[in-house]
Amino acid sequence: MSAWIELLREACQASSQKAVAKNIGYSPAAISQVLSGTYKGDLKRIQAAVEGALMHHTVECPVLGTVQRQTCIAHQRTELIPTNPMRVRLWRACRACPNNMNQED
Repeated sequence: MSAWIELLREACQASSQKAVAKNIGYSPAAISQVLSGTYKGDLKRIQAAVEGALMHHTVECPVLGTVQRQTCIAHQRTELIPTNPMRVRLWRACRACPNNMNQED
């Protein structure tokens, strides 16, 4: 079993699936499915969220510099907010960033 799944399991046992799910930005149902091996979605996305939130992995953001992985993922999920210059810069940079989980391989 993958190290990140074991860490996810341990975090859920130490707290709760609901608390861990909130921390990584997924639903408790998705966490339950990952732990039971029945998740039909993209495991790479959940792995990246776990690595960021629970393993404290960082990435290089072209706008913000070094940020935690879950911060990067949160920016990728945010819609364009044209009234905030920083959000516009982030939105544009995220589209072409190699850390963007929404890009096709």
